[in-house]
Amino acid sequence: MKWIFRLATHGLALAIGVGLGIYILPILTAPEGPTPASLQNAASEAQFTGAFSRELKGSDFLHWGEGSISLSSDRITHIGELAPGPDYKLYLTPKFIEDEAQFLAVKSEALRVGDVQMFNGFILDVPKDVDITRYTSVIIWCEAFGEFITAAQYR
Repeated sequence: MKWIFRLATHGLALAIGVGLGIYILPILTAPEGPTPASLQNAASEAQFTGAFSRELKGSDFLHWGEGSISLSSDRITHIGELAPGPDYKLYLTPKFIEDEAQFLAVKSEALRVGDVQMFNGFILDVPKDVDITRYTSVIIWCEAFGEFITAAQYR
């Protein structure tokens, strides 16, 4: 009977440790983010702006984003916060997305711009062959777990 108790408690401790590791590791390994001045400078060159909100249908206490998103033909700038997590990707979509099911329905039409590795603001270069006017919205998606994080409509 003791071995069942030990197996259960050790299994629970292992599960909690793995869960905390998945959540904390991206925070510990995140590169240093841009300075507030560089974020403001990059955002000031924007052609389009939008806002991330915690109030989206697909957001919850572990998957959220807030703040402004600014787009120019060269850069996408986020001033705000994202819930920390692994393997975040920024996508552009032709229509506004508010949850996981909606994103999965249009993922084949979405354009993956790049990796998001910072949670307190970022500047992401837009590839030269990308025309941001062909899209209307920015999506942050956790590729590893197939989780919707946040979205913003910019036009």
